[in-house]
Amino acid sequence: MDTVILSDWLAARLDRSAAEPVYRQTLRLMQQAILTGQLPPGTKLPSSRTLAQDLGIARNTVLHVYDQLTAEGYVISTTGSGTYVADTRPDTAAVNARKKPVVVSGIETDADAAIETTRRPKRDLGDLSTRGRRLIDTAGVSAKQWGAFMPGVPDVAEFPARTWSRLQARLWKEANPDLLTYAPGGGYRPLRRALSDYLRVARSVNCTPDQIIITTGIHQSIDLAVRLLTDVGDRAWVEEPCYWGARSVLQSSGITLVPVPVDDEGLNPREQDLQQPPRLALVTPSHQYPLGMVMSLARRRTLLEYARQHNVWIIEDDYDSEFRYGSRPLASLQGLDDAGQVIYVGSLGKMLFPGLRIGYMIAPEHLVDTFRTGVAELYREGQLMQQAVMTDFIMDGHLTSHVRRMRALYGERRQILIDAITARFGSELPVMGDEAGLHLVLGLPDHANDRAVTAAAYDAGVIVRPLASYYSGDTPARRGLLLGYACVPNDRIGPAFDTLARVIEQTALKTPTRAA
Repeated sequence: MDTVILSDWLAARLDRSAAEPVYRQTLRLMQQAILTGQLPPGTKLPSSRTLAQDLGIARNTVLHVYDQLTAEGYVISTTGSGTYVADTRPDTAAVNARKKPVVVSGIETDADAAIETTRRPKRDLGDLSTRGRRLIDTAGVSAKQWGAFMPGVPDVAEFPARTWSRLQARLWKEANPDLLTYAPGGGYRPLRRALSDYLRVARSVNCTPDQIIITTGIHQSIDLAVRLLTDVGDRAWVEEPCYWGARSVLQSSGITLVPVPVDDEGLNPREQDLQQPPRLALVTPSHQYPLGMVMSLARRRTLLEYARQHNVWIIEDDYDSEFRYGSRPLASLQGLDDAGQVIYVGSLGKMLFPGLRIGYMIAPEHLVDTFRTGVAELYREGQLMQQAVMTDFIMDGHLTSHVRRMRALYGERRQILIDAITARFGSELPVMGDEAGLHLVLGLPDHANDRAVTAAAYDAGVIVRPLASYYSGDTPARRGLLLGYACVPNDRIGPAFDTLARVIEQTALKTPTRAA
């Protein structure tokens, strides 16, 4: 590519109306031409004045491009001679250098032959580790995070953004340098104090501000507890079924999962489970996820006593218990713990908006310093300004009033959805887990393939989750769909459910044909 062709080539590719500045476009295009060999090593580039005139751009723009190309090693500038494309091609001799001979079956050969001889599988650079592959293969994350009927998502459109913006502007105006650095001691102390007061009243949690560790959410809280309290290969009880995200966190840390079935009273360990105490147990006692039952007081006391006797750590995931319809929020399991075995984790994202990324964990008193050090060492937490805004939001009473208002709104939407289900299916399809939270479970016949229904619904523009995907053990999975109603406007629930109902009727309610 000579000088004239380079100018024409660049001119044909520059988009003067694009958001990307002409300088960045020119730099990117010339880098591309050099890396692909269109501008071979040794090619002399046109002078900055000539190229600027040919392209109709400022000479300073071209000078900046040439300076950047020189700084990054793409070109070499020689005073009095000009600017030339540098030779950046890989050293062929180094790339193709033979490895030292190795011995295979007593015969000396080179490394490439050894690989071929022993039939070792060829690996792509993108190949994952075993645990990485398991994580990706079983991932439950959705490409869409909003819309009917996405479970677990609050209505962010109802968040009091103006109030939050006003509080945030006030803090940024002060520009306190202490809020712009890393978060010390487990998070912003005023927030920890505000949360301890709130949780004592709202969730009957027993804690001091020092016991609270601020995290980015429940995933990070569980991850921190697992890293500090377990070793690879340790066993963990998980509810069957359970939240796929928590399951992924445990598995990716090398924990051996022991699925324990749940019934109407919550976690129900079998005799074989009790004979082999786990290192930890992950439970959702106030609102089992995804089925929605509440762990009975008898089961709670039994679990706490078992944990005390066998030194089992209990992680209590209290993810959305503020939203309970028809009764007061239930007391936490942690509030009954007098042996320091329960680690309580929660999130403000479900109450406010998921992008907030503020969660918390309550550590037993004797582990507070350990957890503070761990969160600082592993994650280098920050977001103190955001935590300060959250503090003012709580202290000024906005959190309590927002939760109260959203509880009423979500209760309306829950009822609209239940009415739509009843009008369409009567008692043919059961509704489960609707007493609290942001979703309910719509049961399907045992012969139905809820994964297929989910896929068909997605194609029709409706998001649901298959209940079967929350099971991980040998227990036969119930068939059903998780329907989130919190983020769906009242007037959209009926039409969206009509669409879903048609999909269910076409794919799940047909009686399977018996083989002759």
